[in-house]
Amino acid sequence: MGYDLQAAIGGEALRAAARDLPAARLAPIGQGLSLLPMTEALLDSVADGDGDGDGGDDGVLGFWRLSDRFAKTLADWSTAGPVAYVEAEYFGGVGEQTAVVWDGGTLTLGSLHEPENTPSPPAGSPISQALRRLGAVAAGGEDEFTAVELGRHRSIEGWLT
Repeated sequence: MGYDLQAAIGGEALRAAARDLPAARLAPIGQGLSLLPMTEALLDSVADGDGDGDGGDDGVLGFWRLSDRFAKTLADWSTAGPVAYVEAEYFGGVGEQTAVVWDGGTLTLGSLHEPENTPSPPAGSPISQALRRLGAVAAGGEDEFTAVELGRHRSIEGWLT
């Protein structure tokens, strides 16, 4: 079974920004954080600037789906508090993840990338490091990814229900 995630994660700053977006579907995760799955409708409504209807100019900062325009939107949202953007894709235990955090309108972490078949650095996986910057705390041998229950759903569709 696979795991697939492309999402913004944050606290009140993200929740406040999402209130003005009809296409936004926030999902609460642990420790006061929320996850905003990157659906096609959301990408189209916020970030499409290249005319192809796919959410913008793909591949910014080493991500598959993050457009330049949506990265700027996330930076703008972060003026009210830190906001992360994360992507992960795994199948059969093999995969990769990437994470970045903005705070105060500027990039403060990343872009961090953990390629396929590479062990996590001592500081933790990119997503765990980003979650830590958002205030997540791991305890008892778990990482921040587990602490906020990001494994609860294995796909974007799961977070939308």
